[in-house]
Amino acid sequence: MEIERITPAAPRSESTRGFSLALSAYLLWGILPLYIKAVAHISPAEVLAHRVLWSIPIAAVVLIVLGQTKDLKAAFRSPRTILLACMTATLITINWGIYVWAIGAGHAIDAALGYFINPLFSIFLGAVLLKERLLPMQIAAISLAAVAVVILTWDAGTMPWVALGLTCSWGFYGFFRKTLPVGANQGFLLEVLLLSPAAIGYMIYLGMTGSGHFLADSSSDTILLLVAGAVTAIPLMLYGNGAKLLQLSTIGIMQYIAPTIVFLIAVFLFNEHFSTAKLVSFCLIWTALVIYTFAMLRQLKGR
Repeated sequence: MEIERITPAAPRSESTRGFSLALSAYLLWGILPLYIKAVAHISPAEVLAHRVLWSIPIAAVVLIVLGQTKDLKAAFRSPRTILLACMTATLITINWGIYVWAIGAGHAIDAALGYFINPLFSIFLGAVLLKERLLPMQIAAISLAAVAVVILTWDAGTMPWVALGLTCSWGFYGFFRKTLPVGANQGFLLEVLLLSPAAIGYMIYLGMTGSGHFLADSSSDTILLLVAGAVTAIPLMLYGNGAKLLQLSTIGIMQYIAPTIVFLIAVFLFNEHFSTAKLVSFCLIWTALVIYTFAMLRQLKGR
């Protein structure tokens, strides 16, 4: 998840607006499994194609209204920017695909776990790729997360691929997204535009073979697939604009909102099995996140 920090001197009105935007994004991400469960009878690939295609008009309108189209035009003239955008678009596609499949297949708890682990994985990436020095408390937090993964692996007899897939894809997406020299709104539209040829091609294939759900017998499926753009684009752009107006510490704490809601929905609405091993693993992850948050706040306070 891409995080941008502003100076502590930002006006209170801007901070309040940023908090409202970011909170709205996290709440929408939190209840996203309800939508994905509603389209669980549709293949993840088809849902993914519609998420890409119907995000384009929403993102384009936002850029036009905000007058941010100039940077997008410049991005298309830069081979380096296009190459980076292709990389981030690929990563976000993998993330979306795993998430849609996981929710529909009854692995919402594993999906929540993946996003709980993500902040710790981002610290790990910084240490490995950027040679950033890890604080003792950060090492302790990452170690607890690693123990949790070991417990889940031992209990299931296989690696927790859903959680790890979401963690890695979103972590690397955030890492490389920071190097993309365009704003949040422009970057998102650039990514979905690059993905659109594949999405359109797949939708044409579904139409020719009669295996698609869009404009088929069920009007409810058509409506659900049209909504895919809104549930994809709106929270991403709300977050991107809200993060610019908030301090790193605020965003760092708020990022737990979405996976917490997903976890509660999985257990209490989807009735997914919550084994003892998962309980122990989640307790370790939550402890690690408390340590991580405390270390982050202490580090920021000392600046």
